[in-house]
Amino acid sequence: MTVIAVTGATGTIGSAVCQRLAARGDQVVALSRDAERAQAVLGSEVTTFGWHDPTSSPPPAQALAGADAVIHLLGEPIAQRWNERAKQRIRDSRVLSTRMLVAALRALPQDERPAVLVSQSATGYYGPSDGRALDEAAPAGTDFLARVVVDWENEALAAADMTRVAVARTGVVLSPSGGALAKMLPPFKLGVGGPVAGGHQYVSWIHLDDEAAALIFCVDHAQARGPVNLTAPNPVDNGELSRGLGRALHRPAMLPVPGFALGLLYGEMGTIVTTGQRVLPQRLLEWGFEFSQPEIEPALHAVLS
Repeated sequence: MTVIAVTGATGTIGSAVCQRLAARGDQVVALSRDAERAQAVLGSEVTTFGWHDPTSSPPPAQALAGADAVIHLLGEPIAQRWNERAKQRIRDSRVLSTRMLVAALRALPQDERPAVLVSQSATGYYGPSDGRALDEAAPAGTDFLARVVVDWENEALAAADMTRVAVARTGVVLSPSGGALAKMLPPFKLGVGGPVAGGHQYVSWIHLDDEAAALIFCVDHAQARGPVNLTAPNPVDNGELSRGLGRALHRPAMLPVPGFALGLLYGEMGTIVTTGQRVLPQRLLEWGFEFSQPEIEPALHAVLS
C-alpha cells in the first residue's frame, strides 16, 4: 500500500486530493493545525497528525517517516485584502512552512524519507503578462506574488538533493466551495456580474478534479520534477469566463466591473484580477496527462451542478 502524506489537507484542494487518494486505496496521512477537526472533515480512512505552527516548527517526524510521497499544499488564502501584515502571512505560510517541511525530511534517516515531494506553487510565478503563451520555461515576474512564489519554490527545490521534487504552478481552481469562483458567484447569481477591467486579461484556470488528478499524476510519474504548470490547456480571457459563468447560471453577464472598483475592494490584491497570464500546461501535455475538463463552459457547468 502506498503511503502519502498531505499538508493543507482540509483545504479545498487538499480535501479533493485526500478523497481521490483514499478512493484508489492509498493510505493517506493528513497534517493539519487541528488534527481533530481534520479527522472529522476527512473521515476515519485518513490518519491525521497535528502540525500546530507550520511557520516556526517542523511537522511531526512520525507523520513523514516511511511515507512514499508528500503533497505539500499549505498556504494562507491569496484572495483577501492585502496590507503589510496580510502579505507577510501570505509569504510566511508558504515559504517558512516549506522550509520547516524540508528540514523535517532531511532529519529523517535516509531509508525513511519519501521518494517524492510535490509542493504546491502558483502561476503567480510569471507575474502580470500579456497574451503570450507561457510554458514552464518562461521567466519569473517581479511583483510581490511572483517574488513570494520564487522563494516558495526555492525552499521546496532545496530538497532535490535527497528526493524527487515537483513544484505545481497552479492556476485559478474552479470550485464552488472556495477560491476565486466562490467569490465571483454572488454577483452573478444576482444578475449583476460581468467582465472585469475590460475583460481582455487572460485567466489560466483548472477544474478542481483535474487539479487533484494532476497533483497525484506528479506523484506517480518519475519524469515529473521541477516546475509543472497545473492549468487547463485552454485558458480564456476574463470576458469569456464571465460570459460562460452567466450562461451556466442562466443569468446576464454584461455589467462591466471597472478595475478601480477591485482596487477599492481589495487594494493591491486587485491587480491579480485586473491583469492576467496565458499559462499552458506544456509538460503535463507532453507526458500524456488527460484533462477531464479542458474547456471552460463544460467545466463551469460541472462545478455548478
